[in-house]
Amino acid sequence: QVQLVESGGGLAQPGGSLRLSCAASGVLFSSNLVRWYRQAPGNQREFVSFISSGGTVNYADSVKGRFTIARDNAKNTVYLQMNSLKPEDTATYYCNVVLSSRNYWGQGTQVTVSS
Repeated sequence: QVQLVESGGGLAQPGGSLRLSCAASGVLFSSNLVRWYRQAPGNQREFVSFISSGGTVNYADSVKGRFTIARDNAKNTVYLQMNSLKPEDTATYYCNVVLSSRNYWGQGTQVTVSS
């Protein structure tokens, strides 16, 4: 059974930082592409970043240069380091993996950027 658990969200001031974690069971992150998405109230879920099994990374233009995705194979965990946070980064953040054409999502972690 695949389970994804996000953590690390919270309240940050503009310009601050947070590090999100996505821990997995039932799937090896080192063998799969893992994505981060986010969804703000009233908005559609949007892509934030991915890391491939080979370590290739990609970012949405809105977070490029501020967010960094990384993976710890020993912990089977993917991280999203978020720096220079902006109020528009406020959203619930989800990690995602697709296995045999099926999407798996965590429960999400809330990030609020406000002074």
